[in-house]
Amino acid sequence: MNQKVRVRFAPSPTGPLHIGGVRTALYNYLFARQHGGEMILRIEDTDSQRFVPGAEDYINESLAWLGIKIDEGVREGGQYGPYKQSERRDIYREHVKMLLDAGKAYLAFDTPEELEAKRQEVANFQYDASTRLSMRNSLSLSADEVKALIDNGEKYVVRFLIEPGRDVVVNDLIRGKVTINSSVLDDKVLYKSADDLPTYHLANIVDDHLMQVSHVIRGEEWLPSAPLHVLLYEAFGWTDTMPAFVHLPLLLKPDGKGKLSKRDGDRLGFPVFPLEWHDPKSGEISSGYREAGYLPEAVVNFLALLGWNPGDDTEIMSMQQLIEKFSLDHCSKSGAKFDFEKGKWFNHKYLQELDNEQLAQLFKPVLEANGISGYSDQYITRVVSMVKDRINFVRDLWDQAQYFFVAPTEYEAKAVKKRWKEDTPQLLNSLIDHLNTLEDFSCAAAETSVIGWITDNGYHMGNVMNAFRLTVVGDCKGPHMFDITELLGKEETIARVRRGIENITVE
Repeated sequence: MNQKVRVRFAPSPTGPLHIGGVRTALYNYLFARQHGGEMILRIEDTDSQRFVPGAEDYINESLAWLGIKIDEGVREGGQYGPYKQSERRDIYREHVKMLLDAGKAYLAFDTPEELEAKRQEVANFQYDASTRLSMRNSLSLSADEVKALIDNGEKYVVRFLIEPGRDVVVNDLIRGKVTINSSVLDDKVLYKSADDLPTYHLANIVDDHLMQVSHVIRGEEWLPSAPLHVLLYEAFGWTDTMPAFVHLPLLLKPDGKGKLSKRDGDRLGFPVFPLEWHDPKSGEISSGYREAGYLPEAVVNFLALLGWNPGDDTEIMSMQQLIEKFSLDHCSKSGAKFDFEKGKWFNHKYLQELDNEQLAQLFKPVLEANGISGYSDQYITRVVSMVKDRINFVRDLWDQAQYFFVAPTEYEAKAVKKRWKEDTPQLLNSLIDHLNTLEDFSCAAAETSVIGWITDNGYHMGNVMNAFRLTVVGDCKGPHMFDITELLGKEETIARVRRGIENITVE
C-alpha cells in the first residue's frame, strides 16, 4: 500500500450515535492503525434543519469512552481543517463554481410545489436527462432569465449534470466490482442557496479529496451513492486520487428482517447507543451501553465481530489484538444479526478478567446507591472475588452479594418449603452450640470442625448444611458456605442462625 492510509469517520450531529455508526468508526480505526495510518473525525453539519444541540459532544465522548482515538478533528485540530463542514462554506462555493464553469452542473429554480406537481404528473418522476429541459433551470432558461431570477432573490439549487447511458464502475474492497448505469441516477442537488450549504454528496467528495482520504469505509446504506461520487471525482478531474471504497454490511435486527433500530432495543431491552442520550427536544432518555454497565473493551470486542472475523475461532481480543488481526478480506458481504445476548457474554468475560480490586471499586457506587457504607476495600474485594463468576454486569453484584452487607429478613419460599423440616430448629440450635466452641473460625478450620460434628452425631449432611445456608444467606445459593462464614465472622454468623430459627416457619 503505497499511499499513506487516511480514513475518516463523518457523522452528522442530528442525534445520538447509533451502534452501527460506532462499528463503522471502529472498523475505520482498526484499519488505520493496522496500516500505520491516521483517522479523521469530520462533523457533517450541512443539514441545518436537523441539527441537534449536544450531538457533537456526544459523538466525541462516545468515541473517547470506547478508546477510538482521533488524530485530526474539530477538537484535535490538523492541517486540513476546518473539520466541521458548516465552517467550510467558502471551499464548497469555490468547487460549485468549478463545476458550473465546466458545464458539469447547472442552476435549478424549481419550487417544492412545482416539483411535487411534476411527481403527480409523471409516474416515478426523476430529475434527469429525460425531464430536466421541461423544468425551470439554467439549461431550459435563457441567460437573461437566469440572471433576472438571481437578481430577484429567487432561491435555487445546483444540480449535477449526469449524462445517461454510461456504465459507472465502483470498485469496492468488500463487494468487488459494482456496475451501475448512469441512466438510473438523477441529477442530484449539490448545493442550496437557501442556506448557502452543500449537500452530503458534494461536501463529502470535496472534503475527502482535500483531506487526502485514502479509504472511504462506511455503511452499506451509502452504496447507492457511490456511483455518483465516482462521477463527481471524474468531473473534478481527481480520478488519480479517488479513495478506495469499502461498504460494510448492515447490522440487522436480532429477530426478523431489516436494519437494527432503536425500536428493536426498546422492544427487547438492550441499548442501541453507546452512551445514555437525553433528547433536548422531547426530553426522552435513551439507554446507553456505558450506563447499562458494559465495559468499553467488551463493547469494542463485541462490535468488531459483527461483520468481521479474525480467520480463526478467537473471540476475546483486546483493541491491540483487533488492530493486529483486522483485515477487510474477512469482512462479510451479508448483514450481521445483532446478538445482544452475545454482548452480555462478552461483558461477563471481560468482568472476569478484571482484578478483584478494580471490580470492587466499580461495585462501591452500587453499594452506596443501596445505602451501604462503612465497609473496607479489603472486605468488598473479598466479597467480589467470591461472586464475580456469576455476573454479567457490575450491578449484578448486588443481587449476588447483598447478604454480605445486609442480614436476610426474608427467606426464599421454595427453599424454606424444601429445606426447613420439623426438627430443623433443634438441629440448628445444636449447631450454634458447636459454633460457639470454635476458636478458629477460618474457612478450613470451621469446615473441618462442623463436618466432623455432623458426621459424629449421625446427622444428615444436606439437612444441616442447607438449613444453615438458608439462615445465613436467605436462600440456598451462593459461594462456598465456609468462605461466607469466615468473612461474616463468628458473631454475625451465629446471630443470623438464631434469627432464622426465630423467623422461619413452615406452613
